[in-house]
Amino acid sequence: MSEHFVKDSDKHQVIYVMGVSGCGKSTIGKTLAEKLNFLFFDGDDFHSEENVLKMSKGQPLNDDDRQGWLEAINRCALEKSSKSGVVIACSALKKSYRDILETNIDPKPKWVYLKGNYDLIHERMKGRIDHFMPATLLKNQFDTLEPPGNCIRINVEKSVNGIVSEIHRKLAKQI
Repeated sequence: MSEHFVKDSDKHQVIYVMGVSGCGKSTIGKTLAEKLNFLFFDGDDFHSEENVLKMSKGQPLNDDDRQGWLEAINRCALEKSSKSGVVIACSALKKSYRDILETNIDPKPKWVYLKGNYDLIHERMKGRIDHFMPATLLKNQFDTLEPPGNCIRINVEKSVNGIVSEIHRKLAKQI
């Protein structure tokens, strides 16, 4: 555990790692959680079978499709943060989605926005195997994205360790 980051008052912090599909949310989130000795959850694991099927057919989700998914992630964050710090990887593309994800969470969640350009992320997505989200939906993700204002912005062109170290440094200044 990183002593200079996690004080007793911060042991129940929720950190959301967000961005478009293929930006590295799961890898970065999992690595960050390990560094902080926090629990990690992948938002993809909370999708309904219907949502996964829809996306695997190349059909983007709409706000109604996402509502139950976002509420399930929020319930997880509320429940798990009562016992431990939590890192959750979740696209959280719109402000209204982030509002749902923050509902009733105290202290207020920290947001890490993994930012990258379309071409880089598209190349990464084409190389993924065994993931339900096809690269054809990436444009829709970029079109839907409302970048957050109050967050830690990280360029995804660095190595995983470089990204996690930068996030850790910036979080240490906030918490």
